[in-house]
Amino acid sequence: MSQKTNSKIPWLVSILIGLIISSFLVWWIYFKTTATSDSEFVLFIPYLNCMFNMVTTVLLLTGYYFIKKGEKKKHRNSMILAAVSSAFFLIGYLIYHHYVGDTKFLGTGFVRPLYFFILITHVILSIVQLPCILVTFYFAFTSKWELHKKAARFTFPIWLYVSITGVTIFCFLKYLS
Repeated sequence: MSQKTNSKIPWLVSILIGLIISSFLVWWIYFKTTATSDSEFVLFIPYLNCMFNMVTTVLLLTGYYFIKKGEKKKHRNSMILAAVSSAFFLIGYLIYHHYVGDTKFLGTGFVRPLYFFILITHVILSIVQLPCILVTFYFAFTSKWELHKKAARFTFPIWLYVSITGVTIFCFLKYLS
């Protein structure tokens, strides 16, 4: 098998995983029966998720700074922590939507199309993001540095956009809806 074919396998596997997870999330949010909870904690989860998105943003920017300075170990640690923070966000997202279901945006006027533009781009790129993160990490952990750099140039801005717009969407829902 050629080197070029070998580099496509992680992408194909990651895309398949991304499609499976995305399908699961659509079912989880829109088709699964919503559970009920009297717990105040469930209502606090969006605040935690906003915090995880903010932490992810800071860690991504920190990791970017470290790699530009040539501090590879600090870069690696920042990116691993960003992935952990994103994973905690996903867990909180699943728990919240398990109990609450879909969240409606009630804002009107100019803010409404702006919100939906941000939301739609956020959702589409969050679907793209997961396979990209998996592949970028795979290339790093297998020391395929040139492939890692190429993948990271694509992955980084998407991941950063998704984490920033996650905070933005929270603010829209909490303060403009």
